[in-house]
Amino acid sequence: METARKITVEVPPELLERAQRASGSGITETVRTGLQLVAASHAYARLRQLRGKVRFTRALADLKADR
Repeated sequence: METARKITVEVPPELLERAQRASGSGITETVRTGLQLVAASHAYARLRQLRGKVRFTRALADLKADR
């Protein structure tokens, strides 16, 4: 079973309201989504650093045909 940590975070009310409106969720889900986005942006940045450095053995046409 996955465990969760309970945290206390101070955020400006306007920021929280804007984030909740954007996500359409409550406080907990909005904070979780924000944390996931921060983690994903780091992963995307690492992937962008690999651009042009990875060689693929399959042609683009083969990849599209494999769908």
